[in-house]
Amino acid sequence: MQPVQPADASLPRGGKDRFPLSLYSLTAGAFAIGMTEFVIMGLLPEVAADLGVSVPKAGNLITGYALGVGIGAPVLALATARFPKKLLLSLLMVLFIAGNAAAALAPTYGILLASRIFTSLAHGTFFGIGAVYASSLVSSQRKAGAVSVMMAGLTIANILGVPFGTFIGQELGWRMSFVAVAVMGVVTLIGLIVLIPSVKQEEDTSPARQIRALMQPKLGLALLTGAMGCCSLFALFSYIKPLLTDVTGLSEGVVPWVLVLFGCGVTLGNMLGGKLADRALIPTVIGSFLAQALLLALLGLVDTTPPLALAVVFLWGAASFAPMPALQVRIMTLAKDAPALASTSNHAVLNFGNAFGAFFGGWIVVRFELSSGAYDYSVLPWAAAAFSLLGLLLACLMLAWDRRGKSVS
Repeated sequence: MQPVQPADASLPRGGKDRFPLSLYSLTAGAFAIGMTEFVIMGLLPEVAADLGVSVPKAGNLITGYALGVGIGAPVLALATARFPKKLLLSLLMVLFIAGNAAAALAPTYGILLASRIFTSLAHGTFFGIGAVYASSLVSSQRKAGAVSVMMAGLTIANILGVPFGTFIGQELGWRMSFVAVAVMGVVTLIGLIVLIPSVKQEEDTSPARQIRALMQPKLGLALLTGAMGCCSLFALFSYIKPLLTDVTGLSEGVVPWVLVLFGCGVTLGNMLGGKLADRALIPTVIGSFLAQALLLALLGLVDTTPPLALAVVFLWGAASFAPMPALQVRIMTLAKDAPALASTSNHAVLNFGNAFGAFFGGWIVVRFELSSGAYDYSVLPWAAAAFSLLGLLLACLMLAWDRRGKSVS
């Protein structure tokens, strides 16, 4: 048995064997951010119709958000490295609230896109700093579990926040969905101020040293593996509503409940993935990608049969999020000199995957336009499965690399 690492003196004491309350305030922040990231996916047709653009073009609201996270997160992490963590988390949530309020008031597509990009700047840095904080609160054997608890806010947002936001958008207009997200941001900000303790700032690490810590081939492989998972997820999930209505034949009123079902699967996969990763990290990643590829192929075969399609959507949600805690811990472990920057960079790269997946999904749907002029969304499960297979290949390379290193040593 490995010895338990001593508690960090800069963090609250007395909670290494249980998850402290401060961890759940980070969960609340993840919930709010997850809600604003995913709620747009259930409202693309409404936004497109109101602003006079096509659904694939409206999908760029997802791509733009993801690119904002990808580009802004590492830059913001380096620029704010000296900031007290409680102050930084609070300021990020203020930025988040302002961005969503602007989105709710946006009169044009361009302003809405700019608001989404502005909001996205809070995303990666919040998750990056939060993941390092979460893993520092527990013993080394429970790091993936702690990260999964924080990330549970993102998955619970898919169960409660996104369907609720979609319902509000359908009943009261899509702008009210962003108002609801902004209100959640205010609630989260209050929670952060009350529950997050002020911690002693760690000794500064120079930007050059932090960047060198990221320039590891093994770390790059882990980042690329996660990106493939996000490409797979967003290539399909970005257009989940038209897939369900146009291909599966479900009514619009049923879509929020399908999102609840997907969110339940995501939450189950996230928590189960965290527990399995604490036992066998890379095998958990490999098994998750294999399950994704198989389930997406199955969805491509049964997407016109509602009961079977819904069952597969639930299982696919679980498989999609199962590798995330393991990859997060893998990356922070490899970059010991810059865990916060590495963690933030992970979310940046994941969102590049989100952006490319959403873009590729829209691109391939347009290429497979039907003779009637309608878009053929049935091609998306197969495109997503191809990305999952690439992720599986990369995960197997990680395992082989580690075993080769052990045999050499």
